[in-house]
Amino acid sequence: MTGTSSTVEVVAPDGAPEIHTGSDLVGELLPLVQLADGDIVVMTSKVVSKAEGRVVRSSRDEAVTAETVRVVARRGPTTIVRNRLGLTMAAAGVDASNVAAGSVVLLPRDPDGSARGIRASIRVRTGRNVGVVITDTAGRAWREGQTDIAIGAAGLLVSEPYAGRTDAHGNELAVTQPAVADEVAGMAELAQGKLSGRPFAVVRGRADLVLPPHQHGPGAASLIRAEEGDLFGYGAREAVVRALRGDPGDRAPFGAPAAADELRAVITDVLGLIPTPTGRDGGMLTVTFPRGLARALSALAFAHGWEVLATDSPSDVRLRPARP
Repeated sequence: MTGTSSTVEVVAPDGAPEIHTGSDLVGELLPLVQLADGDIVVMTSKVVSKAEGRVVRSSRDEAVTAETVRVVARRGPTTIVRNRLGLTMAAAGVDASNVAAGSVVLLPRDPDGSARGIRASIRVRTGRNVGVVITDTAGRAWREGQTDIAIGAAGLLVSEPYAGRTDAHGNELAVTQPAVADEVAGMAELAQGKLSGRPFAVVRGRADLVLPPHQHGPGAASLIRAEEGDLFGYGAREAVVRALRGDPGDRAPFGAPAAADELRAVITDVLGLIPTPTGRDGGMLTVTFPRGLARALSALAFAHGWEVLATDSPSDVRLRPARP
C-alpha cells in the first residue's frame, strides 16, 4: 500500500537587525533566507509599524483611546475594543514593549496595503512569487492564552471555503471555512518565538494558497466579521447596559432584527406579557404593559433589533423592526 504525506516547514531566521523608521524590511529579510516560488513570507506587525514610523510618543492609555472605535468589554485593567481597523483586540493592538519609555507602537495604518508593498518588492528584487502575511497577537473568546493572527495579507487565499464539499462518509459540509492565513500566522509564531528577536519567518509547503503574481487577493481584512454579523458584539455586562440605555448608535453590534415570534417569546418569558401581532403582515407587535415595565420592555426590544412606538393608549406600545 502506498501512502501519501504532506509536509509544511517554517524557517524563522536569526540575524534580523533592530528596525527603525524607514528601514527596508525586504532588504533586511533577503540576506537571511533563500526564497522560492510559493513561499509565504511572514512578518510581525511590530517591525512593519516601526519601519512605517508608527512609533509615537504617548502614554498607552492615551493611544488606546485614540485607536478605539468602541469598547466591547472591560474587566478591571483589561479593555477589549474594536479598533480603527475593525479588529477586536485587547488595548486596540497598542504595544508598549520593546520601545523607549514614553513611546508606544501602533498597528500599521493599512496592513493589507503594507503586505502588498512587501510582496511587490520581493517580486521585483528576486523574481519570486510569494504570499505575504503580517501578524499580530490576539486573545480568543472562550480560550485562555493568545495566538498570532493575520492582520494583513497579500497574494494569498486567506480562507478555504469547504461549504458544499463532502467528507469521506458522504456528509456535505455546510459552514467549514478554515482561516488559513491565521493558521499560517500561528505556525510562524511557533518558530519566531516572542523574545528571540526573529520578526521574519517563511512558511513552505502550501504553495497552493499562493495566488498568481498579478493577484493580491482579498487581504486579511476580509476575515473581519461585520459588526451586525458578530454574535458577541459586546461583553455580557456591556450588552445589558447598552440595551437599557437604548442609544440608536449602539444598534449595529446587536445584529439584524429578530423574527417577531422570537421577540414575542422573549417578552413573554421575561416579562410575562403577551404581545399581539399587528400590522398588514403581522410584522409588528402591540403590547399592553404596566408602566413599571416600560424600560425593561424597551431594552428587550432594543437588544433584538426592534424599536418602540407610542400609541394613543398610555398602556399600549407598538413594536416594529428598527430601520437602518
